[in-house]
Amino acid sequence: MLQDTFNLMPLWAFVAACGVTLVAGFVKGAIGFAMPLVMISGLSIFLDPLVAVAGIVLPIVMSNLLQVMRFSWAEARAALREFWRYIAVICVMILIAAQFVTMIPTQTFYLVLGVPVVILSLIQLVGVRFHISPAWRRPSEWIVGLISGTIGGLTGTWGPPTVLYLIALDTPKAKQMLVQGVVYGLGSVTLFLGHLQSGVLNGVTAPWSAALLIPAFLGMRLGFWMSDRMNPVLFRRATLVVLVVAGVNLVRRGLMG
Repeated sequence: MLQDTFNLMPLWAFVAACGVTLVAGFVKGAIGFAMPLVMISGLSIFLDPLVAVAGIVLPIVMSNLLQVMRFSWAEARAALREFWRYIAVICVMILIAAQFVTMIPTQTFYLVLGVPVVILSLIQLVGVRFHISPAWRRPSEWIVGLISGTIGGLTGTWGPPTVLYLIALDTPKAKQMLVQGVVYGLGSVTLFLGHLQSGVLNGVTAPWSAALLIPAFLGMRLGFWMSDRMNPVLFRRATLVVLVVAGVNLVRRGLMG
């Protein structure tokens, strides 16, 4: 079984994957999201999409646990109580959508991931701001949660819709980081369970995903350190530019093969 894991990719690809994961962890630690986006966008350049999806599962569980641990249990519980409907919809849709990921053709997979990455990143990059009034709070939880969970189950990333949703609610920065950690943390556990069921995460791919925990952890620690020292607005814009470029490349591969 372990020999099969070694045969998933050549050594150079594994080293490159560790580099991509280190960068993804750094971005996650610095701005609180985008780890799955960076990993999938980067890993899919030289790995099979399903191998890439399997690789991100354990690192995102660990990274979100680290993010939540920066806050107190009382704060995390309050965030869970306030956003439980949104979290519940995401988790249910992740479980459902994850079962279809092995049925999606490779080029379609690239488009399913690339198009939302480009659109959502451009929305944030150009500074478009939405506002959700209290009267629309509950309907928006169901609608955005449905979209986020479906994308998350198919591609392993549901960060951008969540970020846009929290911004539209005028969520303060510190609380936004906390809520992101809670939403992503519970969602990543659901993704883990979903891909155990789908077969994407198995005895061959699980050790590969576990190996990426080390660069992910190191990247997170560097990101936490940098987040207190770098202009977050400038860094987020640079990150979004990278995501747009990566997303356009995925769309290109989906359209042209």
